[in-house]
Amino acid sequence: MPRNTLDMSRDRGRGKRNDAGVSTTRKTFAILETLADADGVTITELTRRTEFTKSTVYRHLTTLADLGYVIERDGAYYVGFRFLEISEQARTRRRGYTAAKRSVFELGKETDERAVFIVEEEYEGVYVHRYGSLSDTMIGKRRPLHSLASGKVILSEWDDDTVADFVATAGLDAITDNTITDPDTLAAELEQIRDQGYAVNNEEHMDGLRSVAVPVYTPDDDLLGALSVFGPTSRFTDEYVHDDLPNRLWDKAGEIRVTLAYG
Repeated sequence: MPRNTLDMSRDRGRGKRNDAGVSTTRKTFAILETLADADGVTITELTRRTEFTKSTVYRHLTTLADLGYVIERDGAYYVGFRFLEISEQARTRRRGYTAAKRSVFELGKETDERAVFIVEEEYEGVYVHRYGSLSDTMIGKRRPLHSLASGKVILSEWDDDTVADFVATAGLDAITDNTITDPDTLAAELEQIRDQGYAVNNEEHMDGLRSVAVPVYTPDDDLLGALSVFGPTSRFTDEYVHDDLPNRLWDKAGEIRVTLAYG
């Protein structure tokens, strides 16, 4: 399926579908998402990838370039730094998101593992902070909640009706052979997560990887997001996953809460 068709048919909202969206706006974002997936794209290549006419692509690129959201270098187009202003505002719109950044870094340094802070938006898990990579390419990426330890932690905070709506709206697609795809199985696991206070991902999002996650609360007991550590199954033994990592994660989640309460 061409990328623009995929993106223009996708509606992530947890409410009703809005199939009457503005066509021009959808085309603009289809072009932007195509640019974001590539390291410089010519108008000809954008025309091929989006299946829009060359004149349509040119008009949208010209407007985006005038506004600073796209730049042109030697005939190729790139996403501009102007988007950083918007994306950084999203990452810092809640004070807790900034506090979580330090905890993710400390957690990664202390465990020598990859650490992430994930929040829910429109029934998807969104990477807000990450430690353990030379780049921030995961920041802003969206993943299915039911396939992540952090996502299941977030789901466990919801009541049965909200979880049922999530299943009906987002579905339980299989990402790997271990992904939970049955609503009853998911419900049983969410109940276990509520009882033990943490979630485990056993190769449910990527083969060979396990992860552990805990909820992060504000001082008012509102869910802020989920803090998680992940790594290879060879290192993430049952003892490490169930005895060591939950305590480390709970400590960091508590520090975030205290920081928000007392500064």
